[in-house]
Amino acid sequence: MSTHHPTELEKLYDYLNDEEDARTCKAIGDDACRETPKNYFLILISNMLTSLGDTLSNPKTVLTWVMSYVNAPVMLISFIVPIRESGSMLPQLFIAHYIRKRPVRKYVWVLGSVLQFLAIAGIGFVALSFEGSIAGWLIILCLVAFSLSRGLCSIAFKDILGKTIPKTKRGRLKGYTASVSGALVLAAGLFILYKSKDDVGIDFYSYLIFFAASLWLIAALIYANIQEYPGETEGGKNGLKEAWERLGLLKEDKHFRNFVITRSLLLCSALTAPYYVLLAQRYAGKEAYLLGLFIIANGIASIISAPVWGKMADKSSKKVMTYSAILTASLGLIVVGIIQFLPALNDQVWLYPVAFFVLGIAHQGVRLGRKTYIVDMAEGNRRTDYVAVSNTLIGFILLIAGGLSALASLISVEGVIAMLSVLGILGAIKSATLPEVE
Repeated sequence: MSTHHPTELEKLYDYLNDEEDARTCKAIGDDACRETPKNYFLILISNMLTSLGDTLSNPKTVLTWVMSYVNAPVMLISFIVPIRESGSMLPQLFIAHYIRKRPVRKYVWVLGSVLQFLAIAGIGFVALSFEGSIAGWLIILCLVAFSLSRGLCSIAFKDILGKTIPKTKRGRLKGYTASVSGALVLAAGLFILYKSKDDVGIDFYSYLIFFAASLWLIAALIYANIQEYPGETEGGKNGLKEAWERLGLLKEDKHFRNFVITRSLLLCSALTAPYYVLLAQRYAGKEAYLLGLFIIANGIASIISAPVWGKMADKSSKKVMTYSAILTASLGLIVVGIIQFLPALNDQVWLYPVAFFVLGIAHQGVRLGRKTYIVDMAEGNRRTDYVAVSNTLIGFILLIAGGLSALASLISVEGVIAMLSVLGILGAIKSATLPEVE
């Protein structure tokens, strides 16, 4: 077998990764090194597909829209973001040690992806067949299944990436995935805008969700072709027992405790999103083009703000958290103010996608700020402990926050946005008191 003549795939890989002469393979074995170009593109394509699937079944936009369309109670809609986010965080401690016992882990990802396909297809079926509370509860059930399956993929993915892609290439792989996914998101939004010329009903939204579901199935088939060599199986200890021991960190580590409190308050940027969509439906109508505008606004916000926040976070991630919390809170209070005191603007279609665009920028800042902060705050195993403990706690806090938002939503949607904006102000104050870690 002659490996002297590089294939087209290898040439493309070398070009994308600035490989001039010999390929560098930091932190992976020689066997894995030979397979890197093929694995690189298999991971890139499968991630791109699941990323588009995420956009087309996003709880903040599409699922909120669909649940409102089938007249599910607002109280249930309040739970979709917390369930989607917490469901993939909470089980990680419980299942991580089972996954770590497996020398080859790609099939864990494949299984998770197939289960996500079934769960999202279930949501499409429910939207087509049911209405009202029953539709709401069934969608929540499918979302719980989706979220738990996502947890499987999340743990397996980090390990597989570490085994198959060299250390200095991982960031770039994520960057390429994000860029291509961003472009696909815009294409999806434009497609919905284009289709909205025809009068679309629930059939259209259901088929959109069925299409999203199929992307996870295709991704699973692609991912199964990754060449993964058996790896170490240590670290398969009892996650739950270890988790309890690690929770002691909160008591003894003041810096970490303050970070977790800050991160909890910063959840406002994720939790307010569905309420902007509900406001738009209430005041500007349920036309499909509005949903397209929301998806496009969110996509553009990510594409333009992520590099800027990223650069700022390398200098001071705490300031990024502070600024983005101020942005989230100010936006919420301005929108509530407009609806209360300038009713003439309420039915202006542009208002809601523009607000959503600003929220998208703020949320991107919150995410990048907190992720960079926790990575720069600690090293090695201590960092792993920080991430595990904070994710588990945030998972629980998300569900509690979802419950409180659901109760507040019984009063008014504007009330929830105002309440979450106050949390944003507290988050900005708290993050400003954190020490610099860069």
